Amino acid sequence: MAVTLEQSARARLITPEGRERPIPVALRYAASDPLAVQVTFPPEVSLDGAEVTWVFARGLLEEGLNAPAGTGDVHIWPCGRERTVLEFHAPHGLALVQFDRAALRRFLMRSYAVVGAGREEAGRDLDQGLTRLLGGV
Repeated sequence: MAVTLEQSARARLITPEGRERPIPVALRYAASDPLAVQVTFPPEVSLDGAEVTWVFARGLLEEGLNAPAGTGDVHIWPCGRERTVLEFHAPHGLALVQFDRAALRRFLMRSYAVVGAGREEAGRDLDQGLTRLLGGV
């Protein structure tokens, strides 16, 4: 049985004017996709009024908690000692979201309790092997 971890977090959306708007987000990690984490934003903060989920590498989150990281659609960097910024690039613009570093660190550590660092492929191989062995039972 694949384990999914979900953690609510408070974040601050940084507006183009530099103001902060508090928003609730959901952080998710699934053993069935052990290399990725998800950050889900509520409909009220998206341009089209729909919930938005960003999926990116768990390793990127770990790296970005300690130093600037990311080269594609997601960039992460520490902002002082207590906060971390996630920058999301989309075709229609970008979003800057600030988190308490401790909340992201707690989520990351909880994800390692589900699938340990460096064990991502072993977990996937085990799930696939059990599925083949049990024939979908």
